[in-house]
Parts: sequence; C-alpha cells; structure tokens
Amino acid sequence: MSSDERLFPGAHPEARSQPGFRLVVVQVLGVLILSFCVMLVPPIIVSVIYDDGLLALFLWHLAAALPIGGLMLRYSIRHSVRLRIRDGFIVVAMLWFALSFLASLPLYFGTDLSYADAIFEAASGITTTGATVIVGLDALPRSLLFFRQEIQWFGGIGVIVSAIALLPVLGLGGMQMMKAETPGPVKGTKLTPRITGTARVLWRIYLVITIACAAFYWFAGMELYDAIAHSLTTVSTGGFSTHDASIGYYDSPAIEAIAVVFMLLGAINFSVHFAAWARLDVRLYLKNDEVRSFLAFTGIIVLAITAVLALTGGYESLHGSARAALFTVVSVITSTGYGIADFSDWPLMLPVLLIFISFVGGCAGSTAGGMKVIRFVVMARQAQIEVLRLIHPNLVKPLRMDGRTVPDSVIRSVWAFFASYVVVFAALMMVMMGQGHDQVTAFGAVATCLNNLGPGLGDVATNFLAVGDLEKWVLVFAMIAGRLEIFTILVLLTPAFWRE
Repeated sequence: MSSDERLFPGAHPEARSQPGFRLVVVQVLGVLILSFCVMLVPPIIVSVIYDDGLLALFLWHLAAALPIGGLMLRYSIRHSVRLRIRDGFIVVAMLWFALSFLASLPLYFGTDLSYADAIFEAASGITTTGATVIVGLDALPRSLLFFRQEIQWFGGIGVIVSAIALLPVLGLGGMQMMKAETPGPVKGTKLTPRITGTARVLWRIYLVITIACAAFYWFAGMELYDAIAHSLTTVSTGGFSTHDASIGYYDSPAIEAIAVVFMLLGAINFSVHFAAWARLDVRLYLKNDEVRSFLAFTGIIVLAITAVLALTGGYESLHGSARAALFTVVSVITSTGYGIADFSDWPLMLPVLLIFISFVGGCAGSTAGGMKVIRFVVMARQAQIEVLRLIHPNLVKPLRMDGRTVPDSVIRSVWAFFASYVVVFAALMMVMMGQGHDQVTAFGAVATCLNNLGPGLGDVATNFLAVGDLEKWVLVFAMIAGRLEIFTILVLLTPAFWRE
C-alpha cells in the first residue's frame, strides 16, 4: 500500500489524471459560477430600488457568468462521477480561491480599488474575516455595499454546503467535501442520513436565524436596508458594515444587544441548534460541554475587561465599561469584528488580550473563526490528566466530552493542529516583518486574518491600507487557510499528496 493510500483510504494515485476528476472540476466550477449568479440578483434589485448607477455593472457580470456556468454544468452533468477523498481536498481549496476571484470582479470594476485590494476585500468577505481596505463606506453605492455584505453570508455557511443543498443532482461525494471544509476536529457528522439532507437542515437553520436577526434590527430602529445588510454579516460572524463606524454608527444599546445575541448564535455549533430546535429544548445548549465552556469563557473575559476599564477610567461609568466590554469581547471571540470602540487604544494589556482570545474563537461547526473552543477544552483536560499522572504514574483516566470518551486519535489530531497553527502563524508573521512591518502590526495582521477576525493592531487596527500588495496576497492565503482550518491547505502542500 502506498503512503497516499494510507493517508487517504480509497484514493487512487492516478485520480488526478483520469477524465473523471476533470469532470468533477467542471461540475463544481459550473455550480460555483451559477452560485455567483444567484449572489448577483439581490444587488441588482438594490441597484434598481436606489438607482445608484451600478445596474449595468451587475447585469454585465450576470450576462457573462450565467451562460458559462450553465454550459459547464450541462456538459458535465451527463456523467456520473465519484468524488474521492483526495479530490475533495483539491476541489474545496479550489472553490474558496475561485469564489474569492469571482467576488473580486464587481469590487474591482465598481470601485477604484487595485486588483490586490479587490481580491483582499473579496477573500475577507468570503472567509468572513471582515478586514477591509475600503474607507468611506457611507458614500459607496448601496448595491455594491449589499454585495459586500452578501458574500459574507454565503461564506458563513460555506459554498460547499450551498452547492450540495441546492444542486444535489450532481451526485458528487458530498461527505468527502464536507470533511475538508467543515470546521472543527470531529468531521463527517451528519444531522440526517443523507448529506444533502444535512446541508438543507443547515441552510434552514441559518436562514431562520438571519431573518430573525434582520427583524429585530428593524424593530430596534435600523432602516430596512441596513437591518437586512447587517443581519447577513452578524449571523455569518463576518463583521462587514455599511458604515465606517460599524455598529457604533447607531450608538444604540438595543442594537448592540441584538448583535451580541445573534453573534453568539452564529458562533454556536449548528448541530446543537438542530438538536435543541428539533426537541424544542433550550436546555440542550447548556448540556453541551463546548457551548457551556464557550459561554463561561466569554463571561469571564467580559468581567475581567470590565474591571480593567472601570479601574483605569477608560469610561465614565461602570455601565459604560460593561457595555463596551460585552460587545467587544463577543465581537472578537466570535470573530465577527464589529466595533463600537477602537479596542487597540484600550489601556494596559487589553488589546493583546483581545487578539489572544480570537485564537480561541467560537464552537466547532459554527460560522466563527479561530482554533475553536472544543480544541482548547480537549487540550486543557488532557493537560490536567498529564499533571495528575505525574502525581499518580499508574493513573488510567480517559478524556471525556459530553459523557463520551474522546478517542486518542482525536486528541493527537488536536495537538497536531495546534502545533501546525503555531508554525504557520510564526512563518506568516516572519514574512510580514520581512516586508518592513513592525512586530505589533505583523502580529495583529496575521492573527486577525488567520483567525478570520477583522480588526488588528498597530497599522492595521482599523483597515489594511498600510499593507502593500505582496503582503495582501500573503494575507489572502492566511484568510483562506484559516477558514479551511490549516490542514486542508497543508495537505495540498505535502509532497506525498502529489506523488504518483
């Protein structure tokens, strides 16, 4: 048995050269281009309503993309192709890079951005990072702003799940693609017996939460356009806004409270949402180890930052300190990146602390970025067991989550992921510093992109205008690698993967 077959059971070493794999690529690209066409429809409607002058731009893109996607799908749909595990990794990575390219086109032709800026903005949207190079959002055409919001919403649920849910007739091995794309250490868990059913369930939950979020924003005082636009980037934990001042533009405790609730919902494992809603039992949220740890950790950090802000006089009252701390901590740990204050100006260790908690991120199986809470829970419990073994060498104590023993293979995978994350982070930070950026800016830029957060530190605290074109391409790689949780990209960089 070859090393490739040991790494990817069922994969054939020559799968890439077979016509079947080429058909898979054509099929998936066809679906991707048609999905892009769907994404163009709402901005067209918005452009008609507000007469913002960009109708021709979006119609031109739609007219060019629709026949290409349709022909590609029609050509390839006649053939039945089985997607292999190896193919899944290639296709998933290709999709995220390709969708970033497609999303960059309206941004490039509709603004005065350079192409490096446009691809950075598009990748930031698709990966729900929220980092931006655009200043003057309030003056941009509303259709372009809505497109920018919309790509985060599609990126949040994942273009792979979108394709499986909307076009199940492809017959591609959906679970192989889900394994490569779904965040978290435990992949391949299906909510329903069929992968297409799983994808539809995820879509329904995602859509219902988004509609509810838009309705609450509207009731709280946002105009309908802003309510819908911000609901797309709240539930997706993306953080793009239609205003330079982000959520701080409204200066509304009610709107901030709504954002906090729906950012947390977006950062909770969607399988937990499914279980709680299917059984109509909200207690299931608190029975889940990861969700309970996530909420507890968030609460502790909020209390700590509130205390520091109150003691240092950062805000005039305890209420002001608590309000700023709650919103900012939830925004950062869910990797949303909304702002009501510039936390890079906060006193003492608070800016670095907030960047550090972005490494934790939200729950596995959610739209949030970071390394995911479940991994830190596993590492903490394993570390506790190892300390006890120093005291009691013969101790036999399995690591348990939600009442079940965690397999040793999962524990090894978690530690390997953590080590890989640290190495990739250090390498990217060295690249940024090699381009002349100071340590704080390099650290903040890589952390916010790899964790899919948005705001950073130093020169990238509010936007990435100070970053050169080469660094933007490096950070695009970081954002996509972070969205795919490192391993999918590292697999493609492994020589054994490509060895015949």
